[in-house]
Amino acid sequence: MARQLENETDGAGRLRRIDLTLRPAESFPVPVSDGYSVYSALLSVLDDVDSSVSARVHDSALGSLHVSGLLGGFDGSDRPHHKTVRANNTYDLSLGVVDPADEEIFQGLVSGLVLENDSIELSHGTLRVESFESENATYEGLLERASEFDDPTIEMEFETATCIEESGEVTTMFPHRWAVFNSLLGKWENSCPDDLEIDLSKEDIKAGVIEKPDPGRRDGYCLDTHSVLVNRVENDDGENRNLFSQGFTGTCAYEFKGASESVENAVTALALFGEYSGVGSAVARGCGSVEVTVTDD
Repeated sequence: MARQLENETDGAGRLRRIDLTLRPAESFPVPVSDGYSVYSALLSVLDDVDSSVSARVHDSALGSLHVSGLLGGFDGSDRPHHKTVRANNTYDLSLGVVDPADEEIFQGLVSGLVLENDSIELSHGTLRVESFESENATYEGLLERASEFDDPTIEMEFETATCIEESGEVTTMFPHRWAVFNSLLGKWENSCPDDLEIDLSKEDIKAGVIEKPDPGRRDGYCLDTHSVLVNRVENDDGENRNLFSQGFTGTCAYEFKGASESVENAVTALALFGEYSGVGSAVARGCGSVEVTVTDD
């Protein structure tokens, strides 16, 4: 298993993603907003491998590390603001790195999670790595892949609370086309090679893209809203203060109407990029995890 992943990380791919399947040894409680706890545990994994890399992730202003948090079924808990990991369940965890300068982060996670410890230690229990898949991509490759679609429909499943700040500290509670793709555009521009920057304006997106929440009408209007823990800070009195962000989950499709080919390709590439980068803020702390399906109509 270790040799397979080590070989897969060779090469010059600029975007990295690891999809882990985790299994708890026993049932134990985790916070309802488990992304922050998982993020802290991953910093510990990185710190064991290279403390300087761990410190750089913690201090990163660009959010170059994306952590999905635990995806799976949970039971309730007697502890306030907690849920229970089930011993007979498996849980999915996706990790992404999009900044080419952060290759060390990916290698540190590979070393700590797969080649050495094979586990993630949370406050009340341990999750063992049962299996994994790794995926590499490049910015150029995503643009090429996007250009292969003639009339794309993009379906995005926002798996964890997606927190997009539109002005100041105000967050949107709806996957509006400009909010979603402007967030992805900013992440792309912060880390892509200079010659692969995307020329995409607010007018391009608002005029040429249409959002359709719950495209399959599986559960009616199925967008949910959330308030999730994303950080803890110490106030002037030395007391810990919890910081929360608000966001949404659910499924939304994006179609094109009267858009140029260049706009279609750019928006599609940004959507594919979202599986590596996450969408919105606090993506390292479990927010903004998205699965993307692109089909030709």
